[in-house]
Amino acid sequence: MSPIVAVISVVFAYVIGTLPSAIIIAKSKGVDITSTGSGNPGASNVARALGWKYGIMVFVLDAAKGAIPVTATLSDRPIAYMCGAAAILGHIFPITRKFKGGKGIATGAGVLLPFHPVIMLSAAVGWIAIMKVSKKASIASIVIVPLVLVAVAITTDEIWEVLSFIGIGVLIEIRHLSNIKRLLTGTEPPVTESHSS
Repeated sequence: MSPIVAVISVVFAYVIGTLPSAIIIAKSKGVDITSTGSGNPGASNVARALGWKYGIMVFVLDAAKGAIPVTATLSDRPIAYMCGAAAILGHIFPITRKFKGGKGIATGAGVLLPFHPVIMLSAAVGWIAIMKVSKKASIASIVIVPLVLVAVAITTDEIWEVLSFIGIGVLIEIRHLSNIKRLLTGTEPPVTESHSS
C-alpha cells in the first residue's frame, strides 16, 4: 500500500470512528444519552435507557466502525492495525465532540473481529455471561479485556501485533476508570435499570 493511500485510510478510519451512533439513535427516541444513566454514549447506556434492542443496534454500528476500515486494509496488516487504532481513537476522542466519546468496547470488538474472529466471538459470549451474572456492563468489559489480551498473546506469533492489542486494551481499561470508581463506591448503575418504551 502506498504511503498516501495508507494515510488516507487511517484518516478515514478515524473519521468513521467519530460517528456518534449512540447519540443519533437515542436522539431519534427523544433521549439525550450524554445526560442519561452513566452519561456515556455507548451501547450499554443506550440499553439501560431505551432497552436492549436499541443497545444492540448501537453495538453493531459501533463495532462496524472498527471492522470496516480494518477489513478494507487487511491485506496490509500494519496499516490495518493503524486503522483499527484510529477508529477506536475516533470513537473515544471524537474531534466533533470536543474529544468526549465512548469507552471503546464495541469499536474494539469490531477491530478484533477481522483479525481474530474466534477470540472475538468467544469474548462476546463471555461478556454476556459476566454481564448477566454481575448485572453490570462495566464489570463485563473490565474483566473481558485482559482475557482477550491473553488469548491474543497465546495465538499470535508477531510480537508487534500483541503489543498493538495491549496498547488498545490499556486505553480501553483507562477509559473505564470512572466505572471502577463507581463500582468501588457502589454507585455504578446496573444495565437492567428500567427504561423507556
